[in-house]
Amino acid sequence: MVVLKRKKLTRYRGSKTHGCGSMKKRRGKGNKGGSGNAGTGKHGDQKKPSIWNKNYFGKKGFATPSKPANTINLVDIELRLLKAGNTEIDLTKLGYDKLLSRGKVTKKYKIIINSASKKALEKVKAAGGEIILPKSKEPEKPTKPAEPKASIEKQE
Repeated sequence: MVVLKRKKLTRYRGSKTHGCGSMKKRRGKGNKGGSGNAGTGKHGDQKKPSIWNKNYFGKKGFATPSKPANTINLVDIELRLLKAGNTEIDLTKLGYDKLLSRGKVTKKYKIIINSASKKALEKVKAAGGEIILPKSKEPEKPTKPAEPKASIEKQE
C-alpha cells in the first residue's frame, strides 16, 4: 500500500523562518560570500587544492604583438612554384609576405614580394635575377639643414 506523505514545504506554512533558524541567516545573495572562486586568495587554504591545476593564480603566457609573417624560402620556389620555363612569380598574390634565403638559386628569377632577407636578395642578384619590393607608401620628408647656433657674447 502506498503511503501518502505531505511535502515538507507545506509543514512550514505559517512558520516565520521555515525551519532555517534566525531571520538574518539565509538572507539571500548577500549571505553567500561571493561566487565561483571568490575567497581563494591569501587565506582560502581549504579551496586551493581544488584550483591549483586550473591556472587561477597569476598571469600565464603572453600575447603576440602581431600576426607572424607568412614566409617562403628560395628552395620552395624552385621545387614547388615555378614550372618549366616560367621564371617570373608574384608571391604577394599567393599570400606570402617575406622571402627567405634557404636554398640555391639556379636560374634568373623575377620575384615580386613585400619584403625579403638580405641573403635572399644577394643570392637572386648573384644569379642574375631581381626581387621587386614595393616602394614605401609614405613620402620622405625633406630635412632642413641645422642652423648654426648663435654665440652669446658677454656684455661688459
